[in-house]
Amino acid sequence: MHYRSFGRERIEISEVGLGCWQIGGNWAEVEESTARDILRTSLDRGINLLDTADVYGAGRSESIIGDYLGGKTDDLFIATKVGRGEGIYPDNYTADTIRPRIEDSLRRLKVEALDLVQTHCIPLEAMEEGSTYQVLRDLQREGKIIRFGASVETMEEANWAIDNIPDLYSLQIIFNVFRQKPISDLFDQAKAKQVGILARVPLASGLLTGKFTPESTFGEGDHRTFNKDGEAFNVGETFAGLPFLKGVEMANALKAMKEPSMPMAQWALRWILDFDAVSTVIPGASKVSQIESNAAASSLESLSEETHQELREFYENSIKDHIRGPY
Repeated sequence: MHYRSFGRERIEISEVGLGCWQIGGNWAEVEESTARDILRTSLDRGINLLDTADVYGAGRSESIIGDYLGGKTDDLFIATKVGRGEGIYPDNYTADTIRPRIEDSLRRLKVEALDLVQTHCIPLEAMEEGSTYQVLRDLQREGKIIRFGASVETMEEANWAIDNIPDLYSLQIIFNVFRQKPISDLFDQAKAKQVGILARVPLASGLLTGKFTPESTFGEGDHRTFNKDGEAFNVGETFAGLPFLKGVEMANALKAMKEPSMPMAQWALRWILDFDAVSTVIPGASKVSQIESNAAASSLESLSEETHQELREFYENSIKDHIRGPY
């Protein structure tokens, strides 16, 4: 595993982290024993960045992490989120709604201070209103959180945050071969301001593994079933905003472009890591084998300039006009 400097403090984090949405059991039916095996394998492979949220499994993700680590987090960086869920989203961001959620995260993760709290895709209007970030600053002064950042849906939100929140530590964005807008619309600004970038949905909900067919189906509780067209939340979080059949078609087209020696998922992760603005990529995992494969992307050689150019042209000519949802 290779490591990168994260944010203005230049903290060393693994360039492949672990997204812990699945561990919450929201859509991947991950047993607690499997979740513990995933965490153990992640640490064994050198992963030291875990990304979770208070609403993943109504706190289950944070609780499993906290119980597994038992408060021993000195060598780890745990990022969580606040701002979604009943009673707070989309417009009830006050000390009375944020503080108890932070206290719950501290208790579940068994830590005295949270390494990073990210606002969890809150509306731009709530970001602009500003009270959310003032509450986080108050909690920072009290020693309950160390840093804060923002998880966002659009480049408009990302750039507003960079321009207007001087103490913003990081941004979490959707970034993958199918979602390339951050290259031109964000990365230079993030590097100039030393704002760390966490890249989520890196495999486009599994499309970029190349394993799906038009006949592939998913469980009733899987967001790839109930949110495939944005019925439950931003469609961009599912299949990167592409209609499923179009996504399968495009993934199959990509197979002809990838290096033959690389599994497609590793190739897709390696593409992301070739951008030095990215601090870490945070694929999820519902199986130990997925962790082993994802972590291996860190040790692969960078893709060729020719491949990058080909993928840029592929995005411009075949992908971007099919992306749905805020972007």
